[in-house]
Amino acid sequence: MFDCAKDVRAYHDQDVTLPKSEQDAMRDRRNSNRTRLRNGLSDAGKPAPLEFVKQGSYAMKTMVRDPDNDYDIDDGVYFRKEDLVGDRGAEMTSLQTRQMVRDAVDDGKFKRAPEVRSNCVRVFYEKGYHVDLPVYRRGMTPPARGDEYHYELAASSGWKRSDARDVSNWYEDERAKSTDGVQLRRINRDLKKYARSRYSWRGGILSGFGITVLTTERIRVSAREDRALYDTMVAIRDRLTWNLQVAHPVTPGDYITSGTDDAKARSFREKLTEAIDTLAPLFDADCTREKALKCWDKVFATTFFSERLEEERRASVA
Repeated sequence: MFDCAKDVRAYHDQDVTLPKSEQDAMRDRRNSNRTRLRNGLSDAGKPAPLEFVKQGSYAMKTMVRDPDNDYDIDDGVYFRKEDLVGDRGAEMTSLQTRQMVRDAVDDGKFKRAPEVRSNCVRVFYEKGYHVDLPVYRRGMTPPARGDEYHYELAASSGWKRSDARDVSNWYEDERAKSTDGVQLRRINRDLKKYARSRYSWRGGILSGFGITVLTTERIRVSAREDRALYDTMVAIRDRLTWNLQVAHPVTPGDYITSGTDDAKARSFREKLTEAIDTLAPLFDADCTREKALKCWDKVFATTFFSERLEEERRASVA
């Protein structure tokens, strides 16, 4: 395989992973959101949050750049179960709790008002991204002893046993078990970037979380970054060829996919096959650097790789 390891790594560092400026901006807005919620709850005489816990790709650091700032930042808000009591002393329902959070975070300054969603409260920002606030309650695990707690999500179906930290902890465990947990995260980001590289694919392809699970399952670590990405693509494609189901890593019996012939998983398998076929010329004995970089451009629907070659040529002439 023609060696484009430095180019693939450069693409990740410059066009895939989020720059520090964007990470800082997201963290600042997340913190402002937390302050807004605390103040809104206090002003309304509602219970104060027990804690906030970042979650999802934001917590796992697998977010990728998006030209339209279509970012989904998840920031879980936790309450004590005994504090979530209505005006008449009855236990607050999951919907009432989400409505309470929505009302508290809405200070009237948003162009689009925050909304109650099925499993969270969504706060919209003008730049294009949004912050999701999943709401949890912490209760004592019977028989109550010490700090033995269980956590429940305010879901559309009611209070559902769940704790977002379980997923983040699972991911860190998988990275620790890998021979190169840092590369695993980079390849994870590259595959998510590929799945969102065409607008027409969005909404019809496997979710970022599903891609993350498959990456941890089939990562192929290599000293060469391009080889690690290619071999992982092949391994995931082959895995999906014999089984399209992707199990939830921390919720026994739950699946990220729907049924044995999940359309989104099938779409991801087909797109991986397209990428693998596009990269086939890299294995030809007469493959040139120009040809190889054009193949990588086609995979990611970019001009990054060819432009990198042009820069090298200009530098050589100079």
